Amino acid sequence: MERPYNESILTRDLKYYIFDWDDNILHMPTYIHLERKLADGRWVPHLVSTALFSVIRKDTENYRPPNQDWESAFVEFRDFANDEESKFLTDAKAALERVESGLEKVPPSFNTFRKSLIEGRIFAIVTARGHQPETLRKGVELFIDKVLTPAEREEMILNLRGYTVRFDGADVNNQRTDEEVLDNYLSLNRYHAVTNPDFIKLVQNAEIPDAQKSEVRKKYAIVDFIDHLFGIIERVGADKPISVGFSDDDPINVSSLLEFVRDNLAKRFPSVKFVVYDTSDPTLEKGRKMIVSGQLDLPLGF
Repeated sequence: MERPYNESILTRDLKYYIFDWDDNILHMPTYIHLERKLADGRWVPHLVSTALFSVIRKDTENYRPPNQDWESAFVEFRDFANDEESKFLTDAKAALERVESGLEKVPPSFNTFRKSLIEGRIFAIVTARGHQPETLRKGVELFIDKVLTPAEREEMILNLRGYTVRFDGADVNNQRTDEEVLDNYLSLNRYHAVTNPDFIKLVQNAEIPDAQKSEVRKKYAIVDFIDHLFGIIERVGADKPISVGFSDDDPINVSSLLEFVRDNLAKRFPSVKFVVYDTSDPTLEKGRKMIVSGQLDLPLGF
């Protein structure tokens, strides 16, 4: 049986994405458990959103983790074996319901993420959370089920079949069901929660200096994804422009990322166009765009 596919995929540029999740794709109702110092010197429990935490996290005079234990502070950002459902999935459902009902304005990268899924672009989720990769993938599956219309889902499958023909051949495309095509696509993406114990161990085993630092592990996750991309592209040859877009809502992360791209990625991958989106300003619908290196003269549509 010959299955239809989007033939224009064969001439499409090679565009990929790296997304932070919280306050970038979804405003998650997940809280950091801190203690706040009152005027009389007493410390009281205080729940903080991820958006607020990005502002006050260096204010150690007025905020601290309970019992000086950061693991306790981020208990809602972890998976536990005895949970019926991960807190991540519970909160993702609640966040999507607020968007669907109109109670919540879509976050800055919500529509870009939606478009990347419809187009079948390979992406990575790189987050400071501590969940298992499978948990993050289930969050993406939930997004597809709840956000994409039937027409958009059909378009996504046609696009994914186009990529299947391009990278694996027409015979493979004809053999795969729609479910298998989607499963293969989701398996090609990367889901990196950099405070997950298994991911921390992975970075440590790679003998990366300062592996105990979250920002170092984020950089490792980014390089891992780009290496992964080149492994895929080299199977068929890169005859089109290559671009990688990053988006993050934390100004500190954005600043660190810009420096990392200039000092490391641009030198290691000189043929790639890197674009960073600072989505910390809620008044800017898609964030502030910064092209930081690579093929600056290529019209890639970012």
